[in-house]
Amino acid sequence: MANGEKRDYYEVLGVHRNASETEIKKAFRKVAVQHHPDKNPGDKAAEDRFKEATEAYEVLSDPQKRAQYDQYGHAGVSGAGGFSGGGFGGFGAGTPFGDIFGDIFGDIFGGAGAGRGRTQGRRGDDLLYNMEISFEEAAFGVEKKIEVPFAKRCASCNGSGSKPGTDPKVCPTCRGAGQVRYQQGFFSVSKTCGQCNGEGKVVDNPCPDCRGKGSTKETKTLSIKIPAGVETGSRLKVTGEGGQGKGGPNGDLYVAISVKEHAIFQREESNVICEIPISFIQAALGCELEVPTLDGKVAMKIPDGTQSGKIYRLKGKGIPSLQGYGRGDQLVVIRIETPTNLNKKQKDLLEEFAKISGENEHPMKKGFLDKVMDFIS
Repeated sequence: MANGEKRDYYEVLGVHRNASETEIKKAFRKVAVQHHPDKNPGDKAAEDRFKEATEAYEVLSDPQKRAQYDQYGHAGVSGAGGFSGGGFGGFGAGTPFGDIFGDIFGDIFGGAGAGRGRTQGRRGDDLLYNMEISFEEAAFGVEKKIEVPFAKRCASCNGSGSKPGTDPKVCPTCRGAGQVRYQQGFFSVSKTCGQCNGEGKVVDNPCPDCRGKGSTKETKTLSIKIPAGVETGSRLKVTGEGGQGKGGPNGDLYVAISVKEHAIFQREESNVICEIPISFIQAALGCELEVPTLDGKVAMKIPDGTQSGKIYRLKGKGIPSLQGYGRGDQLVVIRIETPTNLNKKQKDLLEEFAKISGENEHPMKKGFLDKVMDFIS
C-alpha cells in the first residue's frame, strides 16, 4: 500500500493512542491468531489483515519507532513494516516479536515456537502410587513405607547412554540443534526433533548396562505420612520424587488413597455411623449397651420405648478434621430385631401380651392408621 492508503496503526490493532505496551501486545496477538493465513487458507483479505497488524505491531512495540510514528505518522517510519516478497524478515530474540512469536505459534499450530529449544531441558514424569489403608488409619493418620521406582544415572556410561569409550554423535536430522524446521505457510516453524527427542545427539553404540538410556531402573524406600482425616480419593503430593528430569526438574509422586470398608463403621463426611441391633424387649424396657467407637467401647443408656431407626449422637467420636482441628460425631442408629424361631410357650406369651395391650402401647401404628382413615375418607 502507499503511505496515503494506510490505516492508522492504533486503529489497526484496535487500541487507543496511550495504550500500554501490554495492551498493544495483547491486541496484536488477538488479531494475529484470528487472521493468520494458515487458519484462513486462500483468504486474501485475512492475509492482508495479518500483514497490516504485524506491520503496526512492529512499529508500536518499539518505543523509538512509536515515538517517531506519533510525531510524524507513517512518514516517520517509512520502511519499518519489514515486508518484502511474500514473507517476513527474521523473528529472532532481537526483534519486537521475540517474546510473542512462540505464543502465537502455540495457538495456531499447537506446538512450540521459535526460541524454545532443548536448553530448557525436560521435566521428569509424574508417578502415581495407589495405597490402600484401613478405616482407622484414615481416621487417625499413619506413616507408611513404600517402594517406588526411579531412574538412576548409569555408572558405566555416566549417563551418556553410549558404550564406554565412545561418545554420542550429533543428530543427523537436526544437526545438533534439537529442533527441525519446516515451512508452515508464511513461517518457518521449529519443532522438537523426533530422532533425538530434542537432545541434539544420538547414540550409535549403546551402553550394554543401560541399553542407551543413560539410566538404570532402581527402587527406593520412601516414608509417606498420611494425615488424619483422609478418605478414598484423597491424593498426596510428594514433590520431586517422580521420574528423573533431563536437564529439568524431577517429576512429582502422587499417592492416591483408597480406604478399606469397615465391618462396623461407615463414614459420612466427618461423622461415623454405627448401627446397633437390640431386641424389642430391650427397646421396650430400656437398657444399657456397650457401643464400639474408634476410641474403644463406651457405655450408652437406651431409654424405654425406643423405636427402630432412632439415632443417638456421641459427640467428638467421629473423624478428625483433615485441616487439623476438631472431630466429627458418632451416630448410633438403633435397629430393633424381630425374634425368629419362637417356641410354643413364647408364642402363647406374645399372644397373651397382644390381648392385654391397647393401642396406647403402639403410638406409631395408631398415628399411621389415623392418617390412612383421613386419606380414604
